[in-house]
Amino acid sequence: MKLFDCHNHIQDERIFPQLEKVMERAHLAGVERMAVKGCCEADWPKVIEIMNRYPQTYMAFGLHPWFIGGRSSQCFQVLEELLTTYPQATIGEIGIDHALENRNDADQEAVFMIQLEMARKFDRPVTIHCRRAWARLIELLDQFGTLPRGMLIHCFGGSAEMAAALVERGAYISFSGSITRPSAQQAGAALGAVPSDRLLIETDAPDILPHNMIADPSGFVAGGRLLNEPANLRHVLTKAAELRGISENHLAEITFHNAERFFFFR
Repeated sequence: MKLFDCHNHIQDERIFPQLEKVMERAHLAGVERMAVKGCCEADWPKVIEIMNRYPQTYMAFGLHPWFIGGRSSQCFQVLEELLTTYPQATIGEIGIDHALENRNDADQEAVFMIQLEMARKFDRPVTIHCRRAWARLIELLDQFGTLPRGMLIHCFGGSAEMAAALVERGAYISFSGSITRPSAQQAGAALGAVPSDRLLIETDAPDILPHNMIADPSGFVAGGRLLNEPANLRHVLTKAAELRGISENHLAEITFHNAERFFFFR
């Protein structure tokens, strides 16, 4: 069984110091490929380092809405230079987040739209983060128009209707360990609403630990905290297959090929 973790942050300072062991465990769990998403200027160089060390990784660079306040005046120039230097790189993680306190919606949206323009200019796929802003995301996507290489909506937590609306606009929909939570009441319907050729799975490591791992004494610990890692993609696969009503092997095959298509720009 081959697995593709289509969204993680193994460049995160909480996980990066133990990267070699993390990658070994991922390999043992069947995670043959993964996409590492940069979120701010400070971590873009680490994403490059990971790609150089591990050829099974795929790089992405973006400015996440959590970090837009700390961006430099050269941020977008640097991002364009990275996309020029690395033609295999995708754009992400970018997006809008209405769950943040003291947020600046206008700035979030301006930064988001600039990066969508880059996706169009450089003909790259884009990974999008959205929390409590689904209707506004649809409005912005409709305002922007077509993304030539499509988009990935990561860690999807919306309704089946929203999943279908995003697929209509060219999106792949990715599910994380959040679907394992008892409170994830929309997860089954949302998974069922996504066509087979648009379905993906992810860990979002080192966050969103699968619910069944929360009290696992054998889990990955760093800085005194139990964290998520790519090897835990098997738990996401198991729950997604259960909710989808198909075998784990079949879902692994579907999601692996979908991720290949998205990240190879096919």
